[in-house]
Amino acid sequence: MASPVDWTPPSEHLIRAADLALAPWRAWTSPVFHGVENVPVRGPALLVGNHTVYGVVDAPLMFFEIHRRRGVWVRSLADHLHWLVPGWRTLLTAGGSVGGTRDNCRAMLAAGQTVVVFPGGAREATRRRGERYRLQWEGRLGFARMAVEAGCPIVPFGSVGAEEMFTTVVDAASPLLGPARALGRAVLGDRGRRDDLLMPLSRGIGPTPIPRAERLYYRFGAPIDTSPWRGRADDVGALTEVRDATREAVEGIIDGLRAEQAADPGRTPAGRLGRGLARGARRLPRPRAALSLPPVPLARRRAAPPG
Repeated sequence: MASPVDWTPPSEHLIRAADLALAPWRAWTSPVFHGVENVPVRGPALLVGNHTVYGVVDAPLMFFEIHRRRGVWVRSLADHLHWLVPGWRTLLTAGGSVGGTRDNCRAMLAAGQTVVVFPGGAREATRRRGERYRLQWEGRLGFARMAVEAGCPIVPFGSVGAEEMFTTVVDAASPLLGPARALGRAVLGDRGRRDDLLMPLSRGIGPTPIPRAERLYYRFGAPIDTSPWRGRADDVGALTEVRDATREAVEGIIDGLRAEQAADPGRTPAGRLGRGLARGARRLPRPRAALSLPPVPLARRRAAPPG
């Protein structure tokens, strides 16, 4: 693809096929979406939110829901390492992803497209123990620069549920993964020295890698207007303000979704089944009360006198 703007959205046939392929995952996670109406139907716009562990557990459902309800195909900026994997890079390209460079982001925004950015990137996807839903945005000002430069709104969003699907067995920073890190350096050179290269080893259901059945929760917040910082795309102080305002919004969304998750009796399939049975029981016709006759007056109970 010569330019990221040259991408052609999937055909309706391909969309239906992909949606059918996602149906089991949608049934497994029973996703809940809030605030999708905050996603503009016309760009340019930047959607900015948190990356969950492994990075691909929740994103596809979000992209398809935006398209279904807003008619918008969002474009995503992906880590450069994705493009080193044959087959996977073809799938990403078909879905509208491009390499996560400023030039690519700038070109798509200039073309009026909607772009999704995960500022925490691979560092959030390879998060360590004790970092559940913690944003890793230190020093990440690139998305703020792009939004201010393009004069476009930032739509903060959050996703919750994927982190509870797995339990980390071997942390990405564990010495046990030392040989894998050495292999990465040998194969990838300087790129292999990154501290966010290796994924943690996790388990889901029992000792297996199958993710536990947890509901996924999404929320899109009110757009953040970047016009107050117009013309200050090279001002680090201004970009920090934009970054911090977006971060605060995303953290608030995550906190709200986690509270919803904690209070949701339908969070798991067992809970959803129980609620369904309870609703079904309430809809059953109630048995009619036994027919009761009025009491007979005492005078009428006495036998008639002999004639």
